[in-house]
Amino acid sequence: MLKIQIIPVLTDNYIYLLHDTVSQQTAAVDPAEAEPVLQTLKQQGWQLDFIFNTHHHTDHIGGNRALQKATGCQIIASQFDSERIAGVTRAVNDGDVLYLGGLCFQVIATPGHTLGHIVYYCAEAACLFCGDTLFMLGCGRLFEGTAAQLWQSLQKIIALPPETKLYCAHEYTLTNACFALSVEPDNPALQQRVLKCQQQRAAQQPTVPATVAEELACNPFLRPNSLAIQQQLQMLGQTEQAVFTQLRYLKDSFI
Repeated sequence: MLKIQIIPVLTDNYIYLLHDTVSQQTAAVDPAEAEPVLQTLKQQGWQLDFIFNTHHHTDHIGGNRALQKATGCQIIASQFDSERIAGVTRAVNDGDVLYLGGLCFQVIATPGHTLGHIVYYCAEAACLFCGDTLFMLGCGRLFEGTAAQLWQSLQKIIALPPETKLYCAHEYTLTNACFALSVEPDNPALQQRVLKCQQQRAAQQPTVPATVAEELACNPFLRPNSLAIQQQLQMLGQTEQAVFTQLRYLKDSFI
């Protein structure tokens, strides 16, 4: 069984501690800072075995070396980022498989936000750790890749079973909601989702995770086939990739 501990850090980052209750092995996903992880490990009585990095940005790897020094854990990252992330002990590529105890995690390449971005999917636990590729009601900025690359990466995520829980690396949901409502204001599923997320944040709860099904119903970046969005953008009949590209462009300057 997989136990997932969410650790809020910095302004809006989430670190995830993944613990296999059978083997007692533990992994940290994108540890921006070391101390909160070490504190949580001590509280839970867990030993850190692995770090799973999705990409090389500092707010995802800032705690790597201190955690490795304190615990001797392995650092896993994409082959593309193996020289951009210090201390990597295993470089992985699309389709590679990792094991946390008896739990299998598939590595999926998702270039776009960065060229070396990867995500980690556990079918048995029905969860995906998606870094900055996909956010709740949003998606990552294009720092290194193209809109076409990110659109293709998102296709891999939405092809997963609809009940798959999505764990992204930032609490951006309410900001993303404002943009989503601006391009699809009459979507009732989106309206209900925004109310739910507002209640969660008011109670100081994370809006993460959400399921693939929930995101498909509400996230405009996964809905470029929506006639309402196409009409709002004056792009009726254009390709999904073209609509997605325009959405990403508009979001970059959205206030």
